Formats: sequence, C-alpha cells, structure tokens
Amino acid sequence: MALGASHRLQDGIEAVETMTRFALAVLALASGVYTYLGVRSILDGSATAVFFAALIYSSAVSVAIYAFWSYMARFYPHVTGRAGRGAMIGVMALGCAMIIAMSSWLNAAALAGSAALEQHLAETLEDYTADLDKAHQNALAAQSLLPDIQRTQERFQRLADQERETGALTGTTGAGSVVQLLSQMAAQLTELESGITASRERVTTLFDDGRKHLETMRTLVSAPGAIDPRADQFSAEVVALSGVITSLQQTSIAPSVKRAAEDLSLGFIAPIADGDAPDLANRQDRVMETIRSSVAAQSKVLSTAADEILAREPVADRRFVPLSSAEAVLRYASDFIPSWAGAISIDLLPAVLVFMLSIVHAALRRQEETMPFAQRITAAELLDAIEVQRALARSGVDVEAIVRGPSVAPSPETTEPGSVEPTNITSLDLAPKGPPKAPRAGTPA
Repeated sequence: MALGASHRLQDGIEAVETMTRFALAVLALASGVYTYLGVRSILDGSATAVFFAALIYSSAVSVAIYAFWSYMARFYPHVTGRAGRGAMIGVMALGCAMIIAMSSWLNAAALAGSAALEQHLAETLEDYTADLDKAHQNALAAQSLLPDIQRTQERFQRLADQERETGALTGTTGAGSVVQLLSQMAAQLTELESGITASRERVTTLFDDGRKHLETMRTLVSAPGAIDPRADQFSAEVVALSGVITSLQQTSIAPSVKRAAEDLSLGFIAPIADGDAPDLANRQDRVMETIRSSVAAQSKVLSTAADEILAREPVADRRFVPLSSAEAVLRYASDFIPSWAGAISIDLLPAVLVFMLSIVHAALRRQEETMPFAQRITAAELLDAIEVQRALARSGVDVEAIVRGPSVAPSPETTEPGSVEPTNITSLDLAPKGPPKAPRAGTPA
C-alpha cells in the first residue's frame, strides 16, 4: 500500500511539473501586464519614451518573478535540514518583500488607480463643500444684527417724529436740537442697515456661484470615462471655487458693523440747545444727555456682537494637490484592501505551489524511510541487478558462494606451508548505498 502511494505521489509530481511551469509563466505575465499599466500612470515624458520605459520595466519584473519562483520550486522541497530550510524561508521572505515593492503596488495602481483618484476627488469635494458653507455662515453672521439695528433705528426715528409733532421729550413741539439729534442717529443706523442688506445680496450671489462650481465638481467625480481629463477640469473648478470662498470671507460686513457701532458713541456730536427760554434749553440738554447714554449702550451692544462674529475661526486656506493613480492607491490603501489583496496574490500565489511541492516531497521521504529495501527497489533496478549477476556467472564467478561466504574457516594446523590462505574479500551487496532513483512513470513496480 505504501509503495503504491509513493508511486502515485511521484507520478503526480511529474504530471504537474509542466503545469507548474505554465502557471508560473502566466502569473508572471499577468503581473508584468499590470505593472506596465501602473508604470505608465506615473511616468512623464513623450509617449514613445514612456512606452519603452514601462515595457522594459514590466518585462524585467516578469522575468524576475518567474525566475525567483522557479528556483524556489526546484530547490526548496529538496532542502531537508533545519538550517537550510530556515535559510530558504528567509530568502523567500526577502524575495516576496522585493516583489511587493517593485510590482504589487503598481499592480494595485492599475487595478484601483482610477477608483482611488475618484476617492481623492470626492474627499476634496467634501472639504471644499464644508469650506464654502463655513465661509457663507461667517459672511451671513452679521445679518443677525440687522433686526436689532432696524429696531433701534425705528425707535430713534419714532422719537424724532413724536418730539416734532407733540413735544414728547421736551414738552415743546417743533424741529429743535433734540429732533435734529434723533434724526441724525436714525440716519446713521439706516445707513448701516443698508450696508448689511447690500452685503446680504452680495453674499447670496457669491454663494450661488460657489454652489454651481460644487455641482460641476460633483458631476466630474461621478462621470464615466477616463479619470485624467476629469481630474484636470476638477482642478480648474477648484481654483474658481477657492476665489469664491476668498471673496465670501472678504465680503463679511462684521468689521464695518463694528466701526459703525464705535462711531455711534465716539462720533456722537450733540447740537447746542436752541431753545429761546432758559427752561426749554435746560430740558433739551437733559434729553440729549439721555440720548447720549442710549446711543452709548446701543453702540456697546453692537460692538460686542461684532466682536463675537469677528472671533469666529476663518476658513483655512486649502490647496488642492493632484495625485497620480499610484500615489492615490497608497494614500487611500485602507479603502481598497480587495484590490491590494488581488495585486499581491498575483505575485505571491506561487508560494502556495512551492509549499505544496515541499509537503509532497516530505511525504515521499517519510514513506521511503519506513519501507523495506525490497519494496523500495524499482523494476528497472532489479533488472539491472539480474543482468550484473548473469554477467558474473558467464565469467565463472559463483555469485551465490560469494554472497554466502565459507561455511568453515580452515585451521592453522591444516594449512600447508606455502599455500595461500583463502579469503573472502569480495562481497556483492545488492543493497544500494544511497537512496533509490525515482520510479519512472509507467514502469511496473
């Protein structure tokens, strides 16, 4: 049974030898093709120079992979010593690392390069979308002050009207100093309100332009076709969008609101009371002092609100960096693990074949060590031994007597003087000194 199993294993090794070489050649060729595609994506120059450079590199990679795994398949299964086997494993690990360095990452670039570039464009799109929203919010932050400004302006204007018509503040109707001061404050707040309203229109226009650029960029990310032309157009849209974001940051009305709020208090100029009677002039002075306090309080509120808006973190300058497919695959490697696994498997699959051959050869050696010599000898070796025996017999040599040896050794007393003591120094041992040759395919055991 063991003899039959050994023969079947040996026959299997011989049967798959051609298939093993063919598999190594196909895998090396496939790796070379994808390496060629990966190299083309990272080389610059004329089309002819890139073509020949990529072709030469990929050819060298294919030859190197085929030679390396051919050597390993030929030698590793027959190295039985622990030190030798460890050295071979070390050489295999070094070779695998070199293959991954020179081929596998380029294979991954060929397999997932376009998808990795689209991933890069998609993440860049998300970043610029967030930047546009943040710039838009910062620019519109001053709009939150508009209701307070409108309410204060309406209050000053209403007081001016009431003082003019009914003398609600001084008790005397007419357009005097108090009415002039209230109208002045209302006019300043109206001017500030108009500036904020105009800013809102400008911000809205810029934001609409930014959304159009984002829409174009989103279309380029998901559009079919070659990735390189889309990436170039994407870069152009990024430049335009960056200009829009910068304009939005410069359009913020918050600095102008802060200056206007400070002007309300610091630039307050109260007119001289113009009442003819001393009592009226006194009342006008008291009302204008009250107005001054109210303007100072309103100025402080507006200035504090403007400071809060200005304290917001501005949009950081962002620079779009175009990547090659190979660089994109390395940067976003965690998102393309299946592609990396396929690229590495093409190069390292022969290692599985090498280990399979090693296991089979080890099984053969164990079976041959436990079998008797009569079961290990092949039919061809037996026929050769019979031919040797016949040749010796024809020469007059009694092989059986030589093998048996003398039955009784002569004593010294019976040995005649001058006679030669018979010796048996020639012995024919049919057992071979080394391991038997492998059985030939088709030879009966």
